[in-house]
Amino acid sequence: MPSEKQILTVSEITRQIKFSLEQSFPRIWIQGEISNFKRHTSGHIYFTLKDEGAQISATLWRSRVANLLFDPQDGMKVIARGAIAVYPPRGTYQIDVEQLQPLGVGELQLAFERLKKKLSDEGLFDEEHKKPIPEYPEHIGIITSETGAALQDIRSVLSRRFPSLEVILAPVRVQGAGAAEEIAAAMSDMNTYGDVDVIIVGRGGGSLEDLWAFNEEIVARAIYDSKIPVISAVGHEIDFSIADFVADLRAPTPSAAAEMVVRDRSELIDIIANICYTMQGNVDDRISSLRDRIQNLIASYSFNRPKDLLRESVQRIDELERSLSRIFSHVFQLTNQRYATIQHSLESLSPKKVLKRGYTIVRKDGRVIASAKVLHEGDRATVQFHDGDVKTKVEE
Repeated sequence: MPSEKQILTVSEITRQIKFSLEQSFPRIWIQGEISNFKRHTSGHIYFTLKDEGAQISATLWRSRVANLLFDPQDGMKVIARGAIAVYPPRGTYQIDVEQLQPLGVGELQLAFERLKKKLSDEGLFDEEHKKPIPEYPEHIGIITSETGAALQDIRSVLSRRFPSLEVILAPVRVQGAGAAEEIAAAMSDMNTYGDVDVIIVGRGGGSLEDLWAFNEEIVARAIYDSKIPVISAVGHEIDFSIADFVADLRAPTPSAAAEMVVRDRSELIDIIANICYTMQGNVDDRISSLRDRIQNLIASYSFNRPKDLLRESVQRIDELERSLSRIFSHVFQLTNQRYATIQHSLESLSPKKVLKRGYTIVRKDGRVIASAKVLHEGDRATVQFHDGDVKTKVEE
């Protein structure tokens, strides 16, 4: 008989099973066929996933039904992502579905068209949101499988066309469960890193199922939200994905993406050489043209006229100088003659000349006496002759 401590109630054992299962399978992908599909009036969806050997109950809550891009039906093969949960009242386990994808080609194509229409209606494909691809990028981000041929093709083209470029790789899974989430996370990481000029995201060719990760809404929105220009290079030229419509530029193949993102170094060198040659030719032509123009100016009448004007001015100055010299000489002669005449006149009127003619000058007390009435008897006076003075006394 077991002890009481060893006996568990149904709730206790169910709780332990619930804890163990939910901890062991937090998130899983399950592939199977839908059966017993029921859409409850509450909006929740209940169904069973089964294969040849087993089945599991599944629940898709109303809040997640709106994200479905197709109508699930009995017999449809799907991939479900979710967590394992235990429903204690019935003692059963089930998968709590978070994401549901069709597996068949027809269902995938239907899901593709619906998502394409949904994102197009939201404006994610509009040209006005497309960012220009830089003409001369230095740092190129690549989001693809590190073991795939796409990476080798891109690196081969880049190293051949411009080996000095820096390549930043974000390795991801490009197909299968969880691939879309890794691609979206890598896109976010590239933007967080920031030192990237352009991003190439893609993979090589494959079936629709192989390429489906690039048709996921989470990838489309990650590309749309990227601040860095994105080039989508998924599959072959005939393959189109949702990522192609959202990206800023679509490349038909990964190799073509590498060729589109960077120009050939030798081509750039040739372009630079041609530009230098053209510039040198333009400069030479310009110099030659200016030299001819200068020679024409030097030889022109307008250029030589200042010399003529200067020579004319010098000649005019010489003429003025000679004229001034003649005028000055003439004026000087006239002045001398006038001076001589005035001097002669002054000399003829000089008192000494008058005295020589027999006249005298009488002075009294140093003053010239002009009238006899001024003198009185007994006055003394001085009489000036031309050759001397005499003293005299008035007697009468």
